[in-house]
Amino acid sequence: MSISAAARRLILALDMYELGEQMQRARLRRLNPAASEADIDTAIRSWLLTRPGAAVGDAEGRPSSRFA
Repeated sequence: MSISAAARRLILALDMYELGEQMQRARLRRLNPAASEADIDTAIRSWLLTRPGAAVGDAEGRPSSRFA
């Protein structure tokens, strides 16, 4: 059974999201080595909600409450 092109693109997008979050977590740990995992989680949540475009879901259309 082969995976459709749309499914491959979705998998790639999800993989890229996970990699981006891992990179941001590593950056936050480097900047604040004493931070607890809960502190890092809070910082990640804040980053997801406040980065450019986040307030409107990164695209035109209906805003998302996914991370609220």
